Amino acid sequence: MQNIQELISLMREIEDQLVVCMRCGMCQSVCPLYEQTGREADVARGKLALLDGLMQEMFDNPQRVSEHLNRCLLCGSCAAGCPSGVSVMEIFIKARAILTGFTGLSPAKKLILRGMLSRPETFDRLTEWGAKFQTLFTRKVNDIVGTSCARLVSPLFSDRHFKPLAAEPFHRQTPSLNSAAGRSGIKVAFFVGCLIDKVFPDIARSVIDVLNHHGVGIYMPENQGCCGIPALSSGDTATFGKLLEHSVQQLQEEEVDHVITACATCTSTIKEIWPFMAGSTNENLKSAVASLAARTLDVNQFLVSQVGVNKRGIGADGDAIKVTYHDPCHLKKALGVSAEPRALIDAADDFERVEMKTPDACCGMG
Repeated sequence: MQNIQELISLMREIEDQLVVCMRCGMCQSVCPLYEQTGREADVARGKLALLDGLMQEMFDNPQRVSEHLNRCLLCGSCAAGCPSGVSVMEIFIKARAILTGFTGLSPAKKLILRGMLSRPETFDRLTEWGAKFQTLFTRKVNDIVGTSCARLVSPLFSDRHFKPLAAEPFHRQTPSLNSAAGRSGIKVAFFVGCLIDKVFPDIARSVIDVLNHHGVGIYMPENQGCCGIPALSSGDTATFGKLLEHSVQQLQEEEVDHVITACATCTSTIKEIWPFMAGSTNENLKSAVASLAARTLDVNQFLVSQVGVNKRGIGADGDAIKVTYHDPCHLKKALGVSAEPRALIDAADDFERVEMKTPDACCGMG
């Protein structure tokens, strides 16, 4: 069980933040979960009402509180549209930490989070082995988007499509980098992130190519860890704390102008979640986190604001390829970044951007 003083401190912080909520219901109109279930308890307002008596409710029926909190996708739609400025994401994350501190992690989560995720080298090694043997347990079902599903029926993967692990993770292709700033005069640290490293290494390679093309120096430390959001979403503050310290130590080892990410969730975690979760730690770590958060940019945002893009015309034949763009929740709703990715698409040759009919739809990854 987590230190009782820490739990009491988190509860007091939540109580102070809950007072701001007016129960106006604006979150209902933007919540993707409510759109599917139609249940008041699935809306931020309903969950906040539930948390209003968290101390008593936790003792009476912790399972009920946990079920409602864990149904939230943490997409940030409610916070982005809240007229009172309620820090909904912060409240929900702290509430999950309180519940996990009170009830403890399940054996499966302990194995995954504390046995694997908290140890970057072990996590890398196990996922590499998983990539080698995954074909024994999965089969391709969609060649266009490259998804697979389980060969055998399982409660976790039954009837689900998912992206398999990459045959070779990015950290094997490019273990580390430390190049000087070129003609741009800018040097950045590239925080790769778990999904890009282990599932979408092509994205990481593209980021490196683009930065090299623009003469941007790149610092990419070896043995990078996770940003910590999977652990924190499960209420595991211990694993999150280890990963936070690991990443901060690595990113501080080289003088850089910015920290660049290509994963919207990593960007949001570093800029928004690291600072408030580092609030109770030592002052040196708190200061380092604040400095890194202030310098962290999504790669699209960095290219537009720091490097610059020029609009180029359609090719000679005039036949543009139509493309669309889906706004990641953590990029648009948490950080307000939406124009920059579109500016990059518009600057590319031979592409015509067409907006989606439902541009604010959540992908459901949460």
